[in-house]
Amino acid sequence: MAKEKSNFEEVESILQDIGTKIEHLIEKGAEATGEAKVEIENKINALRENKTTLEEEFKKAKEKMEQAYQEKREEIEPNLQESKKHFLNALEQIKLAIKALFEKK
Repeated sequence: MAKEKSNFEEVESILQDIGTKIEHLIEKGAEATGEAKVEIENKINALRENKTTLEEEFKKAKEKMEQAYQEKREEIEPNLQESKKHFLNALEQIKLAIKALFEKK
């Protein structure tokens, strides 16, 4: 899951960068005049809509991935707890075996 987290963080960073660039374009568009200004404003609005769509799709994908992770974790958790019990029991048996070896000498 750590790899997914870094991938999610990378996508979030890219989306923030896109937002920053859109804001930079808005500043540049404010300097334009006439038909160029209208065209620039239309392009900026389209970029904003695309950014919003990307953010929504990303959010949905992230939620879906987190839900799948939680479901798998809940599915595996009982097996992990059982394995933990067996592992601790094995360590106890090793401890007893070592103790028995040293007591014989």
